[in-house]
Amino acid sequence: MTTLNGMRVLVTRPAHQAENLCRLITEYGGIAVRFPTLAIVECDDLLAIQKTLSNLEAFDGLIFISVNAVNFALKANSGKIARLKTRPIVAIGKATANALAMAGLCVDLLPENNYNSEALLALPEMQKIQGQRLLIVRGVDGREELANTLRDRGADVHYLNVYKRIIPSINNAEIIALLEQNTLDVITATSGETLHNLLIMLGVAHHQQLFTLPLVVVSDRIKQIAVELGFKRIAVANSPSDEAILATINQSNRGIA
Repeated sequence: MTTLNGMRVLVTRPAHQAENLCRLITEYGGIAVRFPTLAIVECDDLLAIQKTLSNLEAFDGLIFISVNAVNFALKANSGKIARLKTRPIVAIGKATANALAMAGLCVDLLPENNYNSEALLALPEMQKIQGQRLLIVRGVDGREELANTLRDRGADVHYLNVYKRIIPSINNAEIIALLEQNTLDVITATSGETLHNLLIMLGVAHHQQLFTLPLVVVSDRIKQIAVELGFKRIAVANSPSDEAILATINQSNRGIA
């Protein structure tokens, strides 16, 4: 991989999830510009979360949507989640599986590629689930496709919301200055919500400047959201990993269509 040659890369990830990508950008000669457009905080009703986590035997399987789902479930329940001996634990992606493993929980089912709901639903084990009672551990207002499809297949699906997303209250002056000086080179976004919030946080006056900058996203679904918002130059990383994002940032040296 060639050097980033001082490229300024806007990192919109939540602050607690941005450090590794920022480190990689710096190591490869870029300048990571931290501007979290999303903050992840715990849900208010901890007692309800704890009650559900103490009664996991009522479910035939658990599905953890993200690392945040694992971490905030642990945080709400004094760092522990009971291991179900006869019921599968499902993770959407490798990072989520690793977080479960660090908590002492074995993952029984994990998509091998394309770590998203669609890849999980395509697995043979997720086809014959009629009559099963499943618990999806996630954040408030997450995507509905997974639960809806599982219900269509005959499952009884419940949610355990353990975190929520908010727009952080931070100063946007540095980013506006970079835009006005035309010294911001590329934007990264790992969710549609981060893009929506970015536009809100920087204001309508700067939207056209944002739309013309190269944008790196981590899925075709987020690319479609970006297109609908007005972004013009969008590249999709091969995976959500920081290394894949960095490689796609590097491609912007050669131009993103």
